[in-house]
Amino acid sequence: MRKWVLGSEIRAKAGGKEQRAQDRVRPVAPRKARADAVAKARAVAPDLAARIGSTPATKFRGDPDIFGRLVEDHDRHRALLAMLEETKGKSPDRERLFVELVHELKAHAAAEEQALWSSVLRNPDTTDFARHAIAEHKEIDDLLADLAARDMASPGWIRRFAALREEYLHHIREEEQEQFVAAEEVLSLADRRFMRTVFNRRKQEEKAAAEVEKKIRFKA
Repeated sequence: MRKWVLGSEIRAKAGGKEQRAQDRVRPVAPRKARADAVAKARAVAPDLAARIGSTPATKFRGDPDIFGRLVEDHDRHRALLAMLEETKGKSPDRERLFVELVHELKAHAAAEEQALWSSVLRNPDTTDFARHAIAEHKEIDDLLADLAARDMASPGWIRRFAALREEYLHHIREEEQEQFVAAEEVLSLADRRFMRTVFNRRKQEEKAAAEVEKKIRFKA
């Protein structure tokens, strides 16, 4: 039987005595959490399969805390990448899925950097993890801009897309298996409250404002 996990802790002083209120929420089974994330991606192009295959082991999938929220996004992105592989030429599905992928990755990266990595950077033990993750966000953004500037119907587009997919899957696997684990150990309760407050709001704002930048940055 799964244990309930702590969702948030609020401490307040009243009448000279400290009171503690705990807000508890149930975790979601990992398989269901992954299926729900894939379903969000499939809403963009319902006729396409989202074969994401096996995913790296992570203790965070289904966790209602902040790291589970980040992994939920990762599974959604895995599905978008898998669906794009199913498309042909400059089809409406390919165009819609690519725009959604760009908006998702840009918004997720910006929100993650503010909600998580800004806190992790302050700790000398995890500074390198944070810097590495942020640098990879920039590399992925460059790959997206390069893809957006090229003809989707050209034979080379899908090859470049495959390189982006490999880079992004490596990035999120590293986050889930190493960087999140290290970050979890150094984050205070105040850091976690900040993360919960900031991530969803910032991601929503960033996704609404995201644009598909087009800039060829890599040699043909």
